[in-house]
Amino acid sequence: MKELVKLEKQFDRLANIDIRPAGRKSISLVQEDAKSGCPVNDGELRGSIYTHEDNKQDKTVWDCYTNKKHGPFVEFGTGPKGQAHHEGISPDVDVAYSQSPWWIHESQIDKAVAEKYHFFKIETKDGIFYQCTGQAAQPYMYPALKNNEDAITNIFAEHIKKQIGDITK
Repeated sequence: MKELVKLEKQFDRLANIDIRPAGRKSISLVQEDAKSGCPVNDGELRGSIYTHEDNKQDKTVWDCYTNKKHGPFVEFGTGPKGQAHHEGISPDVDVAYSQSPWWIHESQIDKAVAEKYHFFKIETKDGIFYQCTGQAAQPYMYPALKNNEDAITNIFAEHIKKQIGDITK
C-alpha cells in the first residue's frame, strides 16, 4: 500500500511538470536565429525582434515576433518581385501579391533609399514620385523556427527527461 501511495504521488508530480523553462530556452534560440538572419538596412527591424510567453489555463504559447509594420513585407516580399522570388517562406502562409506597381511620394521615402533600389521616378507639380514593383522575399522568421526544430525537440526532451528523473528518485 505504501508503494501505491508513493506511485500516486509520483504520477501527480509528473502531471505538473513545468515545461516553461524549455519553452523559454527554445524561443530564445529562435529569436537569436531570426536576428542573425534578418536583413539589415539600418538595424531597426533586427532590433525589433522580441519574444513573448502567454500562459492561459493549461496552455503556454511562445511567440517570436516583430512589431514593425514592414516586417511581413520583408519576410514575404511584395509585388511581382515578391511573387517571383519567395523561396524560404512558410508553405502554410498563402500570400497575395499586388501585380500593379505603386507610387511612393518623396515625403514617404528617403531619396538615398529610392536611389539604392533604382526606383523609376517622375517629377510632378506635387513633387517627386518613385515607382515600386516590389521586393523579393527575405525570410528571417520562418527559417529561424524551421532551422531549429531538432534543437527545440531536444531541449524539451532533455528538460522532460530530467524532470522525470528528479521525480522518480
